[in-house]
Amino acid sequence: NMVSSFRVSELQVLLGFAGRNKSGRKHDLLMRALHLLKSGCSPAVQIKIRELYRRRYPRTIEGLSDLSAIKPAVFNLDSSSSPVEPDLAVAGIHPLPSTSVTPQSPSSPVSSVLLQDTKPHFEMQQPSPPIPPVHPDVQLKSLPFYDVLDVLIKPTSLVQSSIQRFQEKFFIFALTPQQVREICISRDFLPGGRRDYTVQVQLRLCLAETSCPQEDNYPNSLCIKVNGKLFPLPGYAPPPKNGIEQKRPGRPLNITSLVRLSSAVPNQISISWASEIGKNYSMSVYLVRQLTSAMLLQRLKMKGIRNPDHSRALIKEKLTADPDSEIATTSLRVSLMCPV
Repeated sequence: NMVSSFRVSELQVLLGFAGRNKSGRKHDLLMRALHLLKSGCSPAVQIKIRELYRRRYPRTIEGLSDLSAIKPAVFNLDSSSSPVEPDLAVAGIHPLPSTSVTPQSPSSPVSSVLLQDTKPHFEMQQPSPPIPPVHPDVQLKSLPFYDVLDVLIKPTSLVQSSIQRFQEKFFIFALTPQQVREICISRDFLPGGRRDYTVQVQLRLCLAETSCPQEDNYPNSLCIKVNGKLFPLPGYAPPPKNGIEQKRPGRPLNITSLVRLSSAVPNQISISWASEIGKNYSMSVYLVRQLTSAMLLQRLKMKGIRNPDHSRALIKEKLTADPDSEIATTSLRVSLMCPV
């Protein structure tokens, strides 16, 4: 069962490790791998199969704690597969992680998903890099035009799960009936004749840094799918004149249009990106309310009006201080390009 779930890349690695021919179509590779098992493979090959299986199905499935309804089956979150039965998922191998599903009381629609992580009893052939925390203590900069109503997925590390350059991670969240109602009744006409929700599901990505509040920041080659549908990312900024590599401007993403507005069906987010040495990212999902400029102006007025004398005193203090320390040329850009 474990070998049958491998993709072409895993089958080629396995056959190459065992010294067998690794060229051909997937069916041929699979037949060769299964024949290798039936003919009695060495303990080293068995360890390699378990290692490849662990890479294929990582030990942690982020966001399952937010799942509101799940059938008693282990979710194989690969987009090309369907849910598999628990006894087939572990294939009788004890060192593999097990996922057990324990329903709560009949009156509650929310199921509790317990993740148990069992350490394998064999040594990995290559030293694995240090794994960042699943939920790092990352703080995002607050956005002036949004009020956060709820946290749907708290900041979660985009952990590299294989040695390949391109990584993919899956996340699941579910909305409560109250959250669904708030989104549905917030549908409004926006300037320009567009209809949108003022209560939105907002996805944010940033560097996994805990030293200070982080701005939105996208990893390289980012691709986001919500419930299997591709989410269009903001366009690239105009190309710079000095030839620096182009990068998407980081900003929060309103994914409400692709979210299932139902408390009975969970939502799945797929994030794929290109890993970078020395850079780790995190993602989070929030339920937010979009504010208009009129609402922000009203909040300013509610703070009260400052006494004019106080403002005059501040201005005089700034003007009478040492002028050299107040205004200074900190940089001067000069083009060295030949005018001809």
